[in-house]
Amino acid sequence: MVANLNEMRLVTGNHAAGHSLSLAGEANRFARGVVSGIYPITPQTEIVEYVARFPFTRGRVIPVESEHSAMGVCIGASLSGARSFTASSSNGLAYMAENVIVAGYYRLPIVMAAVNRTLGPPWNIWADQGDTLMFRDFGWIQFYCDSNQDVADTTLLAFRLAEDRRILLPVMVCMDAFIVSHTSMETRLADQSEVDCYLPACDIPQRLDAGHPCTVGGMSWPKETQSQRLELDEAMHRVPMVLEEHRTHFQRVFGRPVAGAVEAWHTEDADTLLIASGTVAVTALEVVRELRRAGQRIGLIRIKMFRPFPMDEVRRLCGSAQKIGVLDRNYAAGIGGVFCQETRSCLQGHSNALVQSYLAGVGGSDVVPALIREAADDLQGRSAAGDAVWLGMDV
Repeated sequence: MVANLNEMRLVTGNHAAGHSLSLAGEANRFARGVVSGIYPITPQTEIVEYVARFPFTRGRVIPVESEHSAMGVCIGASLSGARSFTASSSNGLAYMAENVIVAGYYRLPIVMAAVNRTLGPPWNIWADQGDTLMFRDFGWIQFYCDSNQDVADTTLLAFRLAEDRRILLPVMVCMDAFIVSHTSMETRLADQSEVDCYLPACDIPQRLDAGHPCTVGGMSWPKETQSQRLELDEAMHRVPMVLEEHRTHFQRVFGRPVAGAVEAWHTEDADTLLIASGTVAVTALEVVRELRRAGQRIGLIRIKMFRPFPMDEVRRLCGSAQKIGVLDRNYAAGIGGVFCQETRSCLQGHSNALVQSYLAGVGGSDVVPALIREAADDLQGRSAAGDAVWLGMDV
């Protein structure tokens, strides 16, 4: 199928997310429809406003009194077999926490657009990945997008991945607050016929059946819980393979690629690597290209899929690199950056590279090229890794 090449538009990241969520919901109109529980919070409110205005053929958008209830609606809808999604951010996600965990352990293929915003207090509305990363161990697949196009396409990919019977896990599609959510970029938006072609009817095998009543969420014995966790773990291990299948299908339908778990630039001969995610990776790439022109053998790895962590690919790309700097827009108290800790764990026993943590843009401060160069210079001069380096503290 050839994509509609006339649909390039200047839209915000929130618009891109709302558009893809809505078309995905409408694509299930010939099955059990769509249900979305919504509650606004800056900076994702425009997403739920878009969804609330969409004229769904079969389904409902349900405004509720809190984020906790928004996810509760999605859980009930998904257990009934409907395609379900929502959006949230920051302390809204924290308020939703109990039900976010329930959705993961129930293996429900709910998709959530998550606009990364600093958790408070102190109250702060700018970009920081700590809000979604607090759920990194509770059964949700996590993607960190770097542009409006990436948000639009990954949202559609998320439904295909989540609803695959080999996976059946919820997915967070994350974007940096304001830098993506409120910034307008040229974005190729899908049309309904394309999404209808890409997404099959949502078919949830564990959905409730009035003809065969059962209890959901009752008490289980320790070995039953352990067995459930093992099944979830096995599904997580299948994600990379299944993701690649659905990326291939995405390109056939829409006529363009969608980024996978990891992207890499100039890693083949690099003795020094930077690792980043989200929009920080976009800035880092420009700095890496500049340093390459100056003769440095430096490369960049962008980690898009954080859960499951793409260990095999990261190990392969790090190759023979001697020094690795991880740029984190998040902070784990007393440890440093979350992506850095995952990278160190991933490379343990597979590489002798020095791995250094750099904290950039924590709390939403700007990550400008000068900060990336500062990290690269510091990394070049190191003979051993040390405590996390906080960049930009003199601004």
